[in-house]
Amino acid sequence: MALLAALFSGAMLLGFANPASAQTDNPEDFPYAIQGNVRVSGEPVAGATVTVSGGGYTGEAKTTDRGSFRIPVPTQEETYTVELVKDSLPEGVNAPEGFQFSQEVKFGPTSTVTRNFTLAAAERTTTSFWDQFASRAVNGLNFGLMLALAAIGASLVFGTTGLSNFAHGEMVTFGALAALLFSVGLNVPIWVAIPLAVVVSGLFGYGMDAGLWRPLRRKGLGTVQLMIVSIGLSLALRYIFQMFIGGGTLNLPGGATQNIAGLGPITLSLTDVVSMGVSVVVIIAFAWWLMRTRIGRATRAVSDNPSLAAASGIDVDAVVRIVWIMAASLAGLSGVLWAYFRPGIKWDMGTGILLLIFAAITLGGLGTAFGALVGSIIVGLLVEVSTLWIPSDLKYVGALVVLIVILLFRPQGLLGRRERIG
Repeated sequence: MALLAALFSGAMLLGFANPASAQTDNPEDFPYAIQGNVRVSGEPVAGATVTVSGGGYTGEAKTTDRGSFRIPVPTQEETYTVELVKDSLPEGVNAPEGFQFSQEVKFGPTSTVTRNFTLAAAERTTTSFWDQFASRAVNGLNFGLMLALAAIGASLVFGTTGLSNFAHGEMVTFGALAALLFSVGLNVPIWVAIPLAVVVSGLFGYGMDAGLWRPLRRKGLGTVQLMIVSIGLSLALRYIFQMFIGGGTLNLPGGATQNIAGLGPITLSLTDVVSMGVSVVVIIAFAWWLMRTRIGRATRAVSDNPSLAAASGIDVDAVVRIVWIMAASLAGLSGVLWAYFRPGIKWDMGTGILLLIFAAITLGGLGTAFGALVGSIIVGLLVEVSTLWIPSDLKYVGALVVLIVILLFRPQGLLGRRERIG
């Protein structure tokens, strides 16, 4: 906790993470907003850019999956120009001849005003089912690899300590915030800030084990009691994050990159390619560490049977300490990649994928690192591909339903071992 306080104290001194120091500069704090929708033939247009300008202020936003946008403005006294950027329209979406891409906006007595852009006469080309399937499957693989980094760490913690750590989502958020502090607050290049964030996340995990979990284990607390403590820690960390960065969304440098050449319907940005490459390299390095090194074999021994490992001369406390460092480091890296995938950093971003992390661990097999990897990739694919049939708002629910169905037939998970009870 001392490390956490020091990290965010530095952010406050630099003035970038303290919402109180930038009440008038942060668009998320503006009391007024211009909102609306962009639609074509009744269907939402996602990813289009809308800008607002007037009175020396400019702001912009991208439309959501529902085609909606919202742009905060500092005052309602000005006349604003709302413009739909023509070049930002997705491929296949064209405006009809004579379409007005800009509109004048004046506020009335309310704090929000609505302006819609309806491309009623536009023609929209359709993408075949299999092209959509291939594109979303690759996105799902990217998401699954990112999810695997966090799930592997949480699975190791469960395997060695029996703890279902509900604060693991906040460890994910911590890594993204650490990268933001180094890159934006301290002006460190992002390629240096990310490794520093991973190191700081590992120190954070070490501090949590040394200051909280190890003393509680020595007092003989049961797994249910430790789980309740982790829930309380999750809530505390979450609102500490909100206190320092506010409720808005912050972005890491280098998030907006152009698409590079793809294969057929599959197009990936440079950020996506780097994210997948980093995930694969780290997972391979972790697998080598777990299978080939002495401490890795000791970790597997403690995960299989802590009592027998201790009787064989293995320092269980030292192994658990290393596991916490590894788990926090992997979660921190996952948080950075998640911040680019979402995109953006929010105070509760880790909580948003915590249930998926647990689902991946349970699906792959409790306490098995490679099971967590397999489960994460399956969950990632299901989450993205399922949007072909269900609304995107329900894509996480679809993955959890499949999890329940699989566990009805194989309770130990895909790579778990059936255990005798009694």
